[in-house]
Amino acid sequence: MSETGGVREVKSAARTVELLELLAARADRPARLQELADELGVPRSSMYALLQTLIGRGWVRTDVTGSLYGIGIHALLTGTGYLDSDPRVRLVRPFLDEASDALGETIHLGRLDGLSVAYLATRESHEYLRTISRVGRRLPAHAGALGKALLAGRPDGELPDGPYEALTPNSRTSREALLADLAEVRARGYSVDREESVLGIVGFGFALRYDVPAQDAISCSVPVARLTPEHEERIVAVMREIRAEIEAAAPGSGGGADWR
Repeated sequence: MSETGGVREVKSAARTVELLELLAARADRPARLQELADELGVPRSSMYALLQTLIGRGWVRTDVTGSLYGIGIHALLTGTGYLDSDPRVRLVRPFLDEASDALGETIHLGRLDGLSVAYLATRESHEYLRTISRVGRRLPAHAGALGKALLAGRPDGELPDGPYEALTPNSRTSREALLADLAEVRARGYSVDREESVLGIVGFGFALRYDVPAQDAISCSVPVARLTPEHEERIVAVMREIRAEIEAAAPGSGGGADWR
């Protein structure tokens, strides 16, 4: 049994969290009881009891037949509470509006979570609208502008050996290729994702250095068809200025808990 801070892990709590994370990761693909039991390596009867408990509390939902399971609405309510209570998110939101107004492109705020980036806030372009918001979703850090901006602030030794997941034909899937790219990010001061996470989209990522190492980053995403050299130069200039404004405002954003 693993330990955290010298305290032994509670097995039932760990299993509950693992189940919720599994259901959340499946997105629009509901799971059957046996699938969940097999995936988590627990008896079918124990999984059924756990699911029924979570259904009763709104954390898991089931279809009319009672045979398919998905993440419940209370996961959304808890996630919203996280965003509303986080002082960094509250600090950055107005600056996302400023960047969006200045550039007319999609602006993101993301936070590193292991080897992935979780999207915390988004301002969508009026020119390019997504059908599904990215807020609350995760992307492998190696493949996007947000993640590469944050990985560049960490020792190379923290990167796993690979190969890494290919989200598009342009994704860097080897450790060597990613390390070379991160070296360029450090020299340049920002990251560039040229259709590595989404075909047709280029992203520019800027780590927010109010934490060391940086945990948060902002990015600007623009369709390739609209990205001229002049527009790219303006994006970089505006995003650098927005980053400086955020970092200057960060020391006065306290008053809440110093979250780890």
